[in-house]
Amino acid sequence: MIRNSKSRGYLVSSMALVLAGTTFVGAFATTASATKAKKHKAAPIGVVKVETPPSANLTETGSTLLYPLWNIWAPAYQAKYTKVNITTGGTGSGTGIADAANGTVNIGSSDAYLSSSVLATTPTLMNIPLAISYQIIAYNIPGVTAHLNLSGLVLSQIYQGKITNWNDSAIAAMNPGITLPNLPIVALHRSDGSGDTFIFTQYLSRQDPTWANSVSYGTTVAFPSIPNALGENGNGGMVSGCAATKGCIAYVGVSYQAQVLGDGLTYAKLKNGNGQFVMPSPAAALKEATVYQNQTPANETISMINGRVNNGYPIVNYEYAIVNQNQADSKTAQAVRSLLEWAIDPKAGNSSQYLNQVNFVALPKKVVDKSLKQIEKIK
Repeated sequence: MIRNSKSRGYLVSSMALVLAGTTFVGAFATTASATKAKKHKAAPIGVVKVETPPSANLTETGSTLLYPLWNIWAPAYQAKYTKVNITTGGTGSGTGIADAANGTVNIGSSDAYLSSSVLATTPTLMNIPLAISYQIIAYNIPGVTAHLNLSGLVLSQIYQGKITNWNDSAIAAMNPGITLPNLPIVALHRSDGSGDTFIFTQYLSRQDPTWANSVSYGTTVAFPSIPNALGENGNGGMVSGCAATKGCIAYVGVSYQAQVLGDGLTYAKLKNGNGQFVMPSPAAALKEATVYQNQTPANETISMINGRVNNGYPIVNYEYAIVNQNQADSKTAQAVRSLLEWAIDPKAGNSSQYLNQVNFVALPKKVVDKSLKQIEKIK
């Protein structure tokens, strides 16, 4: 309007008054908007406000990796919010996803994000990160207590039956100075639907194209049929099975690290996307995950496996709550929102007080905000 009036040379005093009035009103509106914005200032990044829940009975099943943390979280949350009762179950990520999809539970826990096929069937499902975890590769080699260097390619060849003994030249070449016995390798895998299988087979797929093209990755995969292979149920089964089997190798969630060490097992340094062999640790997992916080999309479906991160540990994942946006009723929805808000609150469930007990890593602040936006959709 102003641009057009100037170009046409209009100098009529009445028009000037109109323009002046327009300018004044615009300035007033801008000031009013600014004042309103100040009154409704957004919460700082990563700050969580936990709703006070009504009485509710909530159920959770799924990831055996997340299960130990739920068993720490649940009593702590219930001590503060006494009207909510929480029942937990370590059934494997596959079951957790299925239970959340069919409405058997309020929260399904998973180390794996939702597949496109699951979302096509149940588009109202969400995967909401609650914390960051990682996986260790444990083994039982009598007389060897060193943290061996292993790669995704070598692990792939072990699980394909191409490397069958611990003194194989491919393993020896990565571990100069370590005496490896002529001992058969027994490869353990999960027999249940497992997020640990999902992230382990993703790692193999990223470092070995042959594995990617023949087996690929998923919560369940058709592991190659080889003579020395055992199927175990849950992370607990992987640890106890490996402890009972000389020469074993097993992929295990880090929340079972104390059990791994207590059973006399040790674990490997893994080759990352930069070609470095890195020890599993919260610090190395955080290095890997921090790089991905800006890449994490709004629906928070992302793989953080085998990134090109200097000194980053290569098998890192979000621990997800699989939740249907549509709960049975508004009170249940409010209680679910409250529980998940508490879980990701840096001053509550995401504090070191809880996460350190299972070697987990807190969510970066930007990821906390993305999880909050998903939680808000639960109705």
